[in-house]
Amino acid sequence: MANALLEITDLHVHAEDGTKILNGISLEVNEGEVHALMGPNGCGKSTLASCLLGSPEYVVEKGTIKFKGENINSLDSSERGKKGMFLAFQYPQEFPGVSVLNFLRQTVEARTSKEISILNLRKQMLSWMERLDMDSAFADRYLNEGFSGGEKKRNEILQMALLEPDFAVLDETDSGLDIDALQVVANGVNEIRSSRPQLGVLTITHYQRLLDHLKPSHVHILVEGVIVDSGGFELVEKLDSEGYEAWL
Repeated sequence: MANALLEITDLHVHAEDGTKILNGISLEVNEGEVHALMGPNGCGKSTLASCLLGSPEYVVEKGTIKFKGENINSLDSSERGKKGMFLAFQYPQEFPGVSVLNFLRQTVEARTSKEISILNLRKQMLSWMERLDMDSAFADRYLNEGFSGGEKKRNEILQMALLEPDFAVLDETDSGLDIDALQVVANGVNEIRSSRPQLGVLTITHYQRLLDHLKPSHVHILVEGVIVDSGGFELVEKLDSEGYEAWL
């Protein structure tokens, strides 16, 4: 029987200004599973992603988030990252003055609490960059500075590959990608999953096209801060044919 990686129980969350966003979310992701969370704009999808990684923008007023059996409500983002959680951002930030290589060296060392060889890291990076159709020159460019939307998303998957998390949240990783870039990113995620079969994934998206590649075993529909339906891939097909009106 697969072990539970992520257990969310009756999660209620509001923003700093008091606006209620999540209204009792319960969700469990086991090792090796891919879950998809879908919902209309403003329903709370990205808020949930931010809460999972400990964003200070949101306040958990009730409920628990457990990771590998441990209540992590009180842990900050860096502590959650060290325990093996990863978030691929919808809008990755730029870091002027910090190269992609140095950023990854710092984050991998923080994740593992070990010093790593810069030469070995560069070798690993270049291997993954080739798989993600990234120019090797990006290793020495400042993180996300001047990157296109597709390049930023590829770079998020590069980080995911090198950090080797146990659980990854992909927050609208497909947004802004053309068909070719989407294929590359999806193939990258699937390669990581092949090399780490126990990896759990929660992908947050509006669209079926990414899910056609990732093939989630579980699909959840989020409306107004509540999961209103859960099932298999048939929910994606229902959404594609009927829209969110089927749940409103």
